Amino acid sequence: MWYFRSPEIVFGEDALDHLATLSGQRAFIVTDPLMADLGFVTLVSQQLQQAELSFTIFDQIEPEPTLPTILNGASQLMDFQPDWIIGLGGGSVMDAAKAMWILYENPSFDLTNVHPFAELTLRKKAKLITIPTTSGTGSECTWAFVLTDPTENRKLGLGTPEILPDIAIVDPILPQQMPQQLTADTGFDALTQAIEGYTAALHNDFTDGLCLKAIQLLFDYLPLAVQDGHNRTAREKVHNAATLAGLGFGNSMAALAHAMGHSFGALFKVPHGRAVGLFLPYTIQYTTCGPAPTRYHDISRWLGLPTQTPTQGSESLVAAIRQLADAVKQPLTIPTALPLSRSDFEAALPQLVAHTEADSVIAMSSRIPTAIDIARLFHCAYQGADVGF
Repeated sequence: MWYFRSPEIVFGEDALDHLATLSGQRAFIVTDPLMADLGFVTLVSQQLQQAELSFTIFDQIEPEPTLPTILNGASQLMDFQPDWIIGLGGGSVMDAAKAMWILYENPSFDLTNVHPFAELTLRKKAKLITIPTTSGTGSECTWAFVLTDPTENRKLGLGTPEILPDIAIVDPILPQQMPQQLTADTGFDALTQAIEGYTAALHNDFTDGLCLKAIQLLFDYLPLAVQDGHNRTAREKVHNAATLAGLGFGNSMAALAHAMGHSFGALFKVPHGRAVGLFLPYTIQYTTCGPAPTRYHDISRWLGLPTQTPTQGSESLVAAIRQLADAVKQPLTIPTALPLSRSDFEAALPQLVAHTEADSVIAMSSRIPTAIDIARLFHCAYQGADVGF
């Protein structure tokens, strides 16, 4: 038995207008300073005024939200006592809103103890609305969140079905302000989620179609969205693809590329989408070399790539991912992602391997690596070498 979970999703042009229909008394907007500068907070505020809700704004979320920030925001939630919490921004903002919501309803709860079977009894005080302004994380429709532990330089992947947002508003006007690099980074985040969601151990009939459609939309429209941010069709399709990927992998799970990307990104402060996308081709090759059947050839068939055999299908998919990465200027090796000397890489390798092994999503991989294999994978990613083991 399995469950498919989804928030109510309001999408398309003028989706933000749904905020004007809310009933309640107070709304608490969680966001970051850039959202205010771009005018997005004003757009949301105008809709809340039409709904006759009083509101306040917490705009202190950093790119990698840490526990002190969450505690600060939760304290302000306690003071304001809202019935709606609104996460407006990228994945970090929406993740922070989830974490703050938990503490608002459970003030003494230890966030590091959040797990899929945790009983939090949410929604006694407030409900959660997520509004993505980037096209990639899928956090608007998942029950996971990521916090950064600055003392150990690692990311903590946490989650429980109770923190699934109540409403996700996917309005294509919001990502139009994204710069090219951010569009590419978040697009590869969505692509990695969709591919891993389709191939992870918990894939199922209800997630397969979502993941495949997201993959197709990203291959078709991500280069256009990166090249011309004002292409409204491309922006809308990529924005929708990110939510589809979030729904897909959120109900089947991510896998090895995410485990490696979490470890690498946290240690070297590489954006999440860029990090997980970097490792995706190598993890596909590694999984294909294993004894268990893989599903990569299904993706290649869906994309119209050569796939006469499963191996050829995997090779075709890896080649297509690398071509897409080149088109949107995404790094394909560690040294192109950041200037990291070989000696510094080798010094960091034990920590990279340990944090990859400790990441919960690694258990969802079609082929689960040993510590030695993880180290070899990092070496391949550093050298840009194909994986043949």
